[in-house]
This record gives sequence, C-alpha cells and structure tokens, in this order.
Amino acid sequence: MKKMILLMAVTLFTFAAYAQEKAGPVIEFQEKSIDFGDITQGDKVEHTFVFKNTGDTPLLIQNVAVTCGCTAPNWPKEPIAPGTTGELKVVFNSAGKMGKQNSVVRVYSNASEPIEKVSLISNVLPKGQK
Repeated sequence: MKKMILLMAVTLFTFAAYAQEKAGPVIEFQEKSIDFGDITQGDKVEHTFVFKNTGDTPLLIQNVAVTCGCTAPNWPKEPIAPGTTGELKVVFNSAGKMGKQNSVVRVYSNASEPIEKVSLISNVLPKGQK
C-alpha cells in the first residue's frame, strides 16, 4: 500500500512539474539569425523572422530593442494566440557602415523566456567593390 501511495505521489508530482513548465506563452523562432553575406554600403536589407507561440496562453510582445538606429523592427502589437504564428520584420540600413555587421534585435515579451534575441549579419563593402 505504501508503494502504491508513493508511486501515485511521484506520478502526480511529475505531471504537476511538466504542466508548470508548459504554463504560459512560449515564443519559438524558426531561425535566430540571417546572414546576408556581402552587401554594398548604403544597401537596405530586410528579413522577416517567423515565430510561434507554443505555450498555452496568449503571447504579447511588449517591446523590441535594436543595437543602433540603422536597424528598424516592426512587430505585431496584438496578442498571439497559442498555436499561432507571428512575424517580426527587421530592416538594416548599411549607410555609414563598413565591414562585418551583426545587428542584434532583442524581443521583450511575456513568454517563459522574457528576452529573446535575433540578428542580421552582413559584410558591408564600399560602393563599387561588390
């Protein structure tokens, strides 16, 4: 009888721990970075990062922060329902930039991991060199 109670308690505890892990919104990006390779100084490149809310409550992106004014994000302001996808569009303007660039974008949300990062990578070449 004691073994049966112990087994039930362990099972219940395991289930409760698993349920707690999945509680709330969870943001999962299809990809975390995109490498544009060589681009010419002054070029604007853009990429749309697709993400999914794999949690069990609505996901709300509260803010998106960039490392410099050369990067402009656009994100959904409405909640993302569980099981649905959203898009984060990011534009990088290489004007005034030179060499290897790694534009990091921080995504602040109500997800279980409240800060996620995605990045745009490029190598900016002088005009006429590409």
